[in-house]
Amino acid sequence: MSYNRPERVGEEIRKEIAVMLFGEIHDPRIGFVTITRVIVTKDLRQAKVYFSMMGSEEDKKKTLEGLQSASGYVRREIGKRLKLRYFPELTFKFDDSLEYSSHIEEIIKEIKSDSKI
Repeated sequence: MSYNRPERVGEEIRKEIAVMLFGEIHDPRIGFVTITRVIVTKDLRQAKVYFSMMGSEEDKKKTLEGLQSASGYVRREIGKRLKLRYFPELTFKFDDSLEYSSHIEEIIKEIKSDSKI
């Protein structure tokens, strides 16, 4: 097993943010979101937090605003819990890979149904 600290730290950050979103952060702008992954730089100074959710573009925009607004609180709390010397600056980004894969799946289904005719 390889030693990859940024990946391990990213996974711990993902878990902690998911817990916080479930019970600690009560911003009405934040809808039902899933933290899909966290990519941390090698120096552990920056972290991109990817989330996905269902909803309109407006819902996604509001959720992103709510997450960015809560980022200071999230960073402080996770810093205490993980006891790191430096805690990465968090940047939230919408992860559209689930929507994209769903779209591709629909195209494949359509192609299969057209070929049966």
